[in-house]
Amino acid sequence: MRKIFIAATKQNDGKTTVSLGIIRNLQQKFGKVGFIKPIGQRYLEEEGQKIDEDSILIEEVCGIKSGLKDMSPIAVEKGFTEKYITKPDKNNISRQIQDSFRRISKRQELVVIEGTGHAGVGSVFDHSNATVAKLLGSKVIIISSGGVGRPIDEIILNKALFEKEGVKVLGVIVNKVLPAKFDKINRLVRKGLERKGVDVLGVLPYDPMLARPTIEQVLEETDFEVLCGKEYLERSVAKVIVAAMEPRDAARFITEDSLMITPGDREDMIMIALNCFRDAGNTKLKICGIVLTCGITPEQAIMDLLSKAQIPVLLSKSDTYDVATCVHDITVKIRPCDKDKIEAVVKLIKENVDFKKILKGI
Repeated sequence: MRKIFIAATKQNDGKTTVSLGIIRNLQQKFGKVGFIKPIGQRYLEEEGQKIDEDSILIEEVCGIKSGLKDMSPIAVEKGFTEKYITKPDKNNISRQIQDSFRRISKRQELVVIEGTGHAGVGSVFDHSNATVAKLLGSKVIIISSGGVGRPIDEIILNKALFEKEGVKVLGVIVNKVLPAKFDKINRLVRKGLERKGVDVLGVLPYDPMLARPTIEQVLEETDFEVLCGKEYLERSVAKVIVAAMEPRDAARFITEDSLMITPGDREDMIMIALNCFRDAGNTKLKICGIVLTCGITPEQAIMDLLSKAQIPVLLSKSDTYDVATCVHDITVKIRPCDKDKIEAVVKLIKENVDFKKILKGI
């Protein structure tokens, strides 16, 4: 039975994206492909159990029915690390991971194992990614974000920790490379890593669509409330506009699918947003949504206009700076309902990853 451990140089390098793309593409070759994320840090409550959200995504999108608890055996909830340091029990964690992996891998031709963070994450409770990869007897693919110097440095650092545990690094996939720099980075990163004895299994161009949150995701990650337009929460956000300028200047910065952040008493800015259309027929606004800050709700006449605008309007009690920071820091994760993103990921991996080299290595 073949095994691939998907690691990364840091959080949000694209482990789940790559895992999803690899599984969907290899399901065409292998009838039975399993998935497990032994240790998860972002989890949801499913039937009273804490399940990593990536496992839920893979189960729904890839049709893998192996039992969510086995796909996500260890959830690092609040207080987990403190409890472990106070009363460590390495064997118990190892046993849970091994038991789940055994059930997951039964009758499978291939199992994709997704790590969490860089190679050393989990060391505090004696289960770093390198340790878990060794525990499950898997070779590793390391994911890194685009660039040349920094990715190579980070890859070599992570590779050293895996090799210290006796784990073979199959190769690397460099993700999120800006299209304008793709040819240059593709050439240099391959040459630079070849000098270090590391195979490059793929270089993936950055697709801005994959990084766009929906208004609903903004709502889920914050304490904002919906004032109106609840039926339009699936609109995606391409750009965030902080309305801290003269109204006459604001229109120049409003592009299609912009989310405007403005105090609730800036009626002048709200009116600018409601008069920037993406077509000559004035049928659809450029703005995809508005976040009103400082806990201020506009007067009823303005609220009536917002209600008719067919955009979601959210309200936050925080000031504009804090709201902008909060929205900027949101981690965008692919969800089962994001059909366009999922198909884009499958195509991206198919066109830019060397599956022949991967299959030969495992």
